[in-house]
Amino acid sequence: MDSFRQKTTEIGPAANKLLTAYDRSRISLYLQVASVLRERIYAGQWKPGDKIATLDELEGEFLVARVTVRQAVEVLREEGLLQTQQGRGTYVATKPRERHFFKLANDWKSLIESLKDNVPRRFSIGKTEEKPKLAATEGNVADSYVRLESVQDRAGEPYSSVNVLLASHIFEKAPLRFKTAAALVVLDDLEGLVLRDAYQTLTVGSADPRMADMLKVQIGAPVANTLFIVVDDEGTAIYVGDITYRSDSIQMKVNLLAGTKQASSSADVKLKRSGA
Repeated sequence: MDSFRQKTTEIGPAANKLLTAYDRSRISLYLQVASVLRERIYAGQWKPGDKIATLDELEGEFLVARVTVRQAVEVLREEGLLQTQQGRGTYVATKPRERHFFKLANDWKSLIESLKDNVPRRFSIGKTEEKPKLAATEGNVADSYVRLESVQDRAGEPYSSVNVLLASHIFEKAPLRFKTAAALVVLDDLEGLVLRDAYQTLTVGSADPRMADMLKVQIGAPVANTLFIVVDDEGTAIYVGDITYRSDSIQMKVNLLAGTKQASSSADVKLKRSGA
């Protein structure tokens, strides 16, 4: 990197900004470059079958050594996103892996539908002395809870880690089902159970060593953390779950005009006319 710093001292502020951006990250340079190239593929800047920039071009663009560019390309080759043709260059795979194979639900019905086929790989289940910390509006704490921990897969890869505190009296209604199916699906189907509220809070974070191991991502990789709180008709928080998703496996789409007077078609026209 030092040699590139010497080469770019006279290039100007753009190069200095790039080098400063590298300095802000503790992630290896080749992983930072791989991340940018990956985004270009997923965004459609490079389409399936397209030849990507040459090593010389990438070296000049990112101001990194040739070996760094080669390492970045190799990462994407191992992911199945790039293919190298001897003597011709590097191309985007004709059928790259779908990135967002899990649509993050924004209503209860679609959430349950998205989870029905899931079979959690449970690695911890049992009573716990831990109680959730709840805001005044998030329901009352139950007398006791059972902890359910699992990893959930899609397309043969882990996409989420689930850590749930489930009220003991709810768990005892269907212990076998809660051990073998997604807890929210079981809750939705329990006879006589009436739900009053279901809160979902999404934040963006980074994978710690334990989470990186479970989701098969790099330490510090971006993840989406979702806090789920389900409250029954008696005001008890019967389900408090921390669900962590790989950021490269989910997508969230929200109709911001849902419930308003404007029809979707007319809203689309207005947005297009406004240049949005």
